[in-house]
Amino acid sequence: MKKAYRVKTEADFQKVFHQGQSMANRQFVVYSLNKEKQAHFRVGISVGKKLGNAVERNSIKRKIRHCLIEFDQKDLIKAELDFIIIARAPVSRMDYHEIKKSLLHVLKRAHIQKEN
Repeated sequence: MKKAYRVKTEADFQKVFHQGQSMANRQFVVYSLNKEKQAHFRVGISVGKKLGNAVERNSIKRKIRHCLIEFDQKDLIKAELDFIIIARAPVSRMDYHEIKKSLLHVLKRAHIQKEN
């Protein structure tokens, strides 16, 4: 995923947390913030230390990023959004397909997925 598609700075993270809306399921919490006139979505991914060591956390982040790339290629994500994905403990025991299914579910609930 290109750097332009990532929420990187602490200020941007805080803006999404404080001004955005949240939605959750058992595996993920998603905060989203509408940003007018934005060419593409931006995403931040947070995986806490409780989910495992650095290798395990990075593996979870790679799986989430891969899901988002697939969703973007299918044009499922709205362009004018910044959103943060926070992984919860059950994600550490899930395989890629379970993560993808759960992530799609929470993105639908948070109205991040485009309407068909």
